Amino acid sequence: MNKHQKIVIIGGVACGPKTAARIKRLNPKAQVTLIEKGELLSYAGCGLPFYISGQVKSHNELMATPAGVVRDTQFFKAVKDIDVHNHTLVQSVDRENKIVRAVRIDTGEPILFPYDALVLAVGSKFQVPPIEGTDLKGVHFLQTIEDAQKIRNLSQTLARKNAVIIGAGLIGIEVTEAFKKQGLNITMIERLDTAMGQLLDPEIAYHVHNELKANGVSLKLGETVTKINGDDRGSVRSVTATSGEIPADIVLIAVGVRPNTRLAGEMGLEIGKTGAIKVDSHMRTSDPDIYAGGDCVENCNRVTGKPIYAPMGSTANKHGRVIADNICGIPSEFKGVLGTTICKLFNVNVARTGLSEIQAKNEGFDYITVLNPSPDKAHFLPEARLIIIKFIVDRKTRKLLGAQMVGPGDVAKRMEVAVANILSGVEVGDIADYDLAYAPPFSPAMDNIITTANIARNKLAGLGRSYTPFEVKAKIDNNEDFIFLDVRSPEEYDQMRIEDPRVRLIPLGKLRTRLAELPKDKEIISFCKISLRGYEAERILTGEGYGNVGYLDGGILCWPFEKIVKP
Repeated sequence: MNKHQKIVIIGGVACGPKTAARIKRLNPKAQVTLIEKGELLSYAGCGLPFYISGQVKSHNELMATPAGVVRDTQFFKAVKDIDVHNHTLVQSVDRENKIVRAVRIDTGEPILFPYDALVLAVGSKFQVPPIEGTDLKGVHFLQTIEDAQKIRNLSQTLARKNAVIIGAGLIGIEVTEAFKKQGLNITMIERLDTAMGQLLDPEIAYHVHNELKANGVSLKLGETVTKINGDDRGSVRSVTATSGEIPADIVLIAVGVRPNTRLAGEMGLEIGKTGAIKVDSHMRTSDPDIYAGGDCVENCNRVTGKPIYAPMGSTANKHGRVIADNICGIPSEFKGVLGTTICKLFNVNVARTGLSEIQAKNEGFDYITVLNPSPDKAHFLPEARLIIIKFIVDRKTRKLLGAQMVGPGDVAKRMEVAVANILSGVEVGDIADYDLAYAPPFSPAMDNIITTANIARNKLAGLGRSYTPFEVKAKIDNNEDFIFLDVRSPEEYDQMRIEDPRVRLIPLGKLRTRLAELPKDKEIISFCKISLRGYEAERILTGEGYGNVGYLDGGILCWPFEKIVKP
């Protein structure tokens, strides 16, 4: 390793600063130059919604170290010995002579940066939909601190005014609560039928939809925006969507991002199938002296082995460490991602990893699913909160393909267990043997995720026949003749029930004495609140010789269709 090697890094938000700092720790004599076209460096982009809401008071908090020191150009030079050139735009790269050509934005001064190794950490660009009015005043995108500052400054005077969010993906979802805290009336428009796109399956997205509506957000699914309308002063006044015109004082366009590959394309570097820069496991591009990381590159999906574009700040920082190691002679690999995501929406937490059921189906897997709703702590504690866990499991290998979780309880702890299980390559049933930390304030004696794994074990072993909510709803819609057996108490039935002539109420404790009321020549599907009793009923009926019995997976709490709920 050349201790005095020249490393030039283009991009100063996440991957770039991480790479630079790691290189200087490994090789203090290296000459590291960081080029950034903007002013601000090394900020927490995922914290922007919290700055908009006012929870984060100053944008400097998003740029500060845990000790409170702002990571600006002086910090990088004084503490890290890294030369930072912000307000500097890279124009071209001469790969043959290893020179970066750039220009100072404020003065127009040209600058040349020779390099031994070059790192592209140029991030992503927000997508601009092909509709009229995206350039009006009051129409915003959210990617940088400067974007958030514009929104926050406006938001100070927008209490009780109208905001339209175009797109119900991660950015749109995370900004919703921030807008609500600023006192805005919110309409969210999404062209797909569910929020968060392909990240969530419908029965999990259903709870996201309910939480938005419960907090006064007007959610319009399956709609498209055709125009953003302005007044005679060039300011936004409304949005025209499929269902009509919606008043708007502020519009946030959050329809996703795409990788910034302009420079890589001009340099002749290979672009991958996802449209992002192709890199190997060492984060090298098709030029062995050029590395790339962060939102501009594609990753490997750890479940399918296929390329995936999954931009995430945490991933960008991991990329930076791997790039620095390899530049400094330490052979390191980045093996890929699962697309793990978590977010908070008002009083609900949402997380997912791996493949959704839709994705598993599209990939040709033969799989089973599990739905398990239960409290995140011992049920006898008043602070226990519901979480719903969904597993997608490969029937052949018995491995977990993906997991989704939603609810007011602690989903993060369980999601981390699911991620570790998938990456370990063992069977899903192994989760049931994990020696997880237990005490009533933290989990039930059999943690939610252990119970979910045991349900998967039962299904794979053929113990109990289950139906998903969608399978049962299809039976109802097709007017099939079956008994929908509710084994809850009369009090529970009065509080919440599925209204259908097929529903018959027989509490589980009375089932054995009322078997004569159930014909053996008709299909019976049992259910309860979470389907623990529903499963018990299926076992009882099967043991009594009923040959066509199943239970509703997830119970009535996971029923994502119309039901009567007593106020």
